[in-house]
Amino acid sequence: MSIKEIRHFGDPVLVTPASEVIDFDKELRTLVKDLTETMLNAPGAGLAAPQIGVPLRVFVWDVDGELGHLINPTLDLSSELQEGVEGCLSFPDLVYPTPRSLRAVAKGFNMHGEPLVVEGTELLARALQHETDHLDGILFIDRLSTEDRKLAMKEIRESEWFGMASELGLNPQIKVSPHDPFGRGL
Repeated sequence: MSIKEIRHFGDPVLVTPASEVIDFDKELRTLVKDLTETMLNAPGAGLAAPQIGVPLRVFVWDVDGELGHLINPTLDLSSELQEGVEGCLSFPDLVYPTPRSLRAVAKGFNMHGEPLVVEGTELLARALQHETDHLDGILFIDRLSTEDRKLAMKEIRESEWFGMASELGLNPQIKVSPHDPFGRGL
């Protein structure tokens, strides 16, 4: 197990949909442990495999002291919304109000291939949605209002970390979320 480098906005892996996990093997268990160690070191409330350059449908979370992981997730979301600020380890120091469903039910598998259902509200629901978005190549800035997205992009362009990505020739892409934005931001 080791702490991995977290990819920043501008890296193509972050906007590319991840592949389903097929083999529930030792490599997968190592990936889950690496994700957990990297997330805790950052520190963050969640981390998806694409954020460390691994294009697989795997993520981990740490919400209210509870660690968890989910593989090949699908989400059922409530129509009731919550407002709250959200950030992302792939966007250092960037936080913006981001609308999310208040309640989420995530279905998938644990690292041993056993079925798993995770139900959450508020922060856990937000983390489940945010990390599943990463697996679909969707970034939290895609869910911002038009005004906030413009402000976020200005802040990103002026950031030190983005300047380093630009020097490496990584061009950012913003995709439109395939998920219903509930009439906000798009």
